[in-house]
Amino acid sequence: MFLRVDKLQVELPPPKKQDPNAGAALQELLGGKYGEMSTLGNYMFQSFNFRSKSKLKPFYELVAAITAEELGHVELVSNGVAMLNNGPDSAADDSGNGGDISMSPFEAMQEIRSAASFFSHGGGAVPVNSNSMSWNVDMVTTTGNVVFDLLHNFHLECGARLHKLRVYETLSDPTGREVCGYLLVRGSVHAHAYALALKKLTGVAIEQMLPTPNIPLDKIPECQKYLAEGSHRRLYTFSPSDYGSIRGIWEGEMALPTDPPGELAVVEGMPDGGRIHDLVGQPSAFTPDYAPEEFYEIAQRLTKAAHQGAGSL
Repeated sequence: MFLRVDKLQVELPPPKKQDPNAGAALQELLGGKYGEMSTLGNYMFQSFNFRSKSKLKPFYELVAAITAEELGHVELVSNGVAMLNNGPDSAADDSGNGGDISMSPFEAMQEIRSAASFFSHGGGAVPVNSNSMSWNVDMVTTTGNVVFDLLHNFHLECGARLHKLRVYETLSDPTGREVCGYLLVRGSVHAHAYALALKKLTGVAIEQMLPTPNIPLDKIPECQKYLAEGSHRRLYTFSPSDYGSIRGIWEGEMALPTDPPGELAVVEGMPDGGRIHDLVGQPSAFTPDYAPEEFYEIAQRLTKAAHQGAGSL
């Protein structure tokens, strides 16, 4: 089972401006070939289908624990996309009515690269790539062969690292760059973890191929605080008590040579995380509606009743 926590894995800085084309670029990290939907889909179904789980606990639990983290990565990228699509909040956006909608308030949206993000999705994110091509199940590999699947996962994480670097180089807004910086650090952890798992199984020191691509994280400003806090050395269980057998793979090893030195550590649970940005509504786009005041009044009454333990309203 998955435990839902109402936080993002890290807090994202607000965007400086509305930039839906930057949001479209970030969509590549969600629904692209090496995006978070691909890593989630691969690891999730590999963990569901894993054979001889009880006899191969360290390897099964590695894939299962990383699955939970990838679910949070899908959430993180989706929030980054929506923030860039909508731009800085305005306190007045979600009050009043939608104004004169006959005056073409969204005329500029005809020119953006992924107009469907507004026309169909209200400025939100969906599992598509930067050209609005749908992510699909053909990007999932789950063969049942442990070495083959782990090798595929190593390839996937290295590809995702290249993916993130290229998207990062297109962005100037702090929101998108923060998403990339954090995911570059965590993606390196996952590549390292799968490399060590393959080393334990086969004796091949595949971790010597890292970092792939060969661009050290110390060249990327947004990675620095995560390296300083040791995120590059931590693998989380994302569970209060399960998946502890991953210590057999991750602990007792050292950080990659290009990263700050230190021993690898398994952390029970999850990162502290940060708040989820509260995107304000835009009545002219009917989000949450053209005149949402009644919605807000109802929600306020329900919230008050919930905290008071009321039975009926």
